[in-house]
Amino acid sequence: MSSIVGALQFDIAWEDKAANFAAVRRLLEKAHVAQNSLIALPEMFATGFSMKADAIAEAYGGETEQFLGQLAKEFGILLVAGAAMRGKDGKARNKALVFSPEGKLMAWYAKMRPFTPGGEKDFYAAGKAVTSFRWGECTVSPFVCYDLRFPELFREAAKVHRPEVFVVIANFPEKRIQHWIRLLQARAIENQAYVLAVNRIGKDPYYEYPGRSIIVDPDGEIIADAGMKEGYISAELDLMKLKKYRSGLPFLQDM
Repeated sequence: MSSIVGALQFDIAWEDKAANFAAVRRLLEKAHVAQNSLIALPEMFATGFSMKADAIAEAYGGETEQFLGQLAKEFGILLVAGAAMRGKDGKARNKALVFSPEGKLMAWYAKMRPFTPGGEKDFYAAGKAVTSFRWGECTVSPFVCYDLRFPELFREAAKVHRPEVFVVIANFPEKRIQHWIRLLQARAIENQAYVLAVNRIGKDPYYEYPGRSIIVDPDGEIIADAGMKEGYISAELDLMKLKKYRSGLPFLQDM
């Protein structure tokens, strides 16, 4: 079973799903990803961080879900990607969708902290619970962008699920990018976990985005950094070392 994680960083075309589907496919083909790898795409990868929820939010089974399922199956990867989704209650939510290498939607997470300064809470309902899914011998918990500023969410996931890996998908703006780096390192250290974090590059009508998708080890060290250009980063996780670290220093048991 693979223990490789990776992130695809690119400039999201504003509210243009077809263009973004094509960009993701091109980057995956270029990356030559290993089968059964855990790969992450940014928050709302198909549209950008748009508040036009009525126009872009899809019901389950829609074109974005179909594309992601086909992509995961074609490349044989476990895929985490952000999308605006509409639930049975009719409300739109900003979600992380998780697809198995067989192309099945195996888990999802709804962003629990909508970005108030950007007006997100006026258009997207907040999620209600942390979650996790299995990837080989690992437990993984996904989060979305602004969630990163609320360590209690990560602590709740650590308490309930004990994930070895956190995935954070984002559209995190340039003017606060140092917060992004430091908060990701803090979440890794305090929860004794790896963090796979993917951000976008480029511009939308409101913000600029510098990328800096990174992979952080449980000591808070950055082991892969995408910089500010389009591309793919990956790292192989040392899960046995993490198990020994947690056993020798059982901080999580003392929460």
